[in-house]
Amino acid sequence: MSSFETLSAKLADRSARVGVIGLGYVGLPLAVACARQGFTTLGFDIDPSKEAHIRAGRSYIDAVSGDELAGLVTSKRLSATTAYDRLGECDVVVICVPTPLSRHRDPDLSFIETTGREIAARLRPGQLVALESTTYPGTTREVLKPILEAGGLICGEDFFLGFSPEREDPGNAAFETATIPKVVAGDGPQASALMQAFYGAVVKQVVPVSSPDVAEAVKITENVFRAVNIALVNELKLIYGAMGIDVWEVIEAAKTKPFGYMPFYPGPGLGGHCIPIDPFYLTWRSREFEISTRFIELAGEINTFMPHHVVEVLARALDERLKLALSAAKILVVGLAYKKNVADVRESPSFKLMALLEARGASIAFHDPHVPQAPNTREHPEYAGQASVALDPAAYDAVLIATDHDAVDYGALTSARLVVDTRNAMAARGIFGPNVVKA
Repeated sequence: MSSFETLSAKLADRSARVGVIGLGYVGLPLAVACARQGFTTLGFDIDPSKEAHIRAGRSYIDAVSGDELAGLVTSKRLSATTAYDRLGECDVVVICVPTPLSRHRDPDLSFIETTGREIAARLRPGQLVALESTTYPGTTREVLKPILEAGGLICGEDFFLGFSPEREDPGNAAFETATIPKVVAGDGPQASALMQAFYGAVVKQVVPVSSPDVAEAVKITENVFRAVNIALVNELKLIYGAMGIDVWEVIEAAKTKPFGYMPFYPGPGLGGHCIPIDPFYLTWRSREFEISTRFIELAGEINTFMPHHVVEVLARALDERLKLALSAAKILVVGLAYKKNVADVRESPSFKLMALLEARGASIAFHDPHVPQAPNTREHPEYAGQASVALDPAAYDAVLIATDHDAVDYGALTSARLVVDTRNAMAARGIFGPNVVKA
């Protein structure tokens, strides 16, 4: 039997062994979904603490149930390791590593490249390698494929390569990895068939497209769409605010239209791994084709400006209402996570808000029921280890709502001297007062 036929048979009877590299918000849910469907699954991560958590059956991600994780580990369907030498055991290898931006907003593919070299050093005939990390169109073919072929094996003959963009939405209880339609593509017809066979066994619906380039463009398009529309409502917030119009009331009324409108909501800036980053991958790639991405770049400028706007609103409210300079104020930031009801702080605008406030001389603390301690982050390592404080509004000059977690006692915030609300959290709960300012 050929390599293709052998792997096809293993996928059909679930005897294929699956390796997932990167056990974060994308990789761990995928590994659990694979193990749940009968594949013996091995997770790889350079962080030994993740291996230890999985060995002990302890989930460190909200989207993964600790009970299910423990059951899969006990049944030996799922295990974890830091040893890349075990990649040879896997018939399918899925790459779920970060793709951040450099300080100059250029794509940083170092994690993909390093992982590709680790795989290439152990690559054997009959393996399928699938990339899930979000990136610009062409990465799978132009970057990853040559790295994997450097050892002498030929893509499409000896091993197979494909791309399937991750579509996780932390905090969304309506969807999980197995129930979100999965776009898949292979480098060649056999790779495409294998990608459909593998993911079709793990998720409820696969959506095949013609090439990895198209699949990469799908993911970029999804996130550009969100980034641009969020920028639009952020700009509308500024415009309507100057007119004395509440943008949230406008949006609530507009979304009653059953066609031709989709609600997006303003905020203090963009967070998460995807929306603040992915559009700039397309901007960078477009320069090679001498195409200006003015619309995307303008959206990025508006969204990047929002933390500065919030700080200005806060400073003005302190001055006008309390006759207090921002440089002398004690500020409590409510919410460190980038979105409600999750512990995910990746690219959270709260870090930028805190940095801007401290640069203006303010004293800051944060309260987040989902984030007991700030983790180390690439852009703001200075906050690593800082603990969430108790919710005591009266101890501060102002409370800044940056994330609208449901677990926060918003009624208690009425005792604050000043509340600056970037999420409409107070009004959405029917809480109003002269000390509440929307930003």
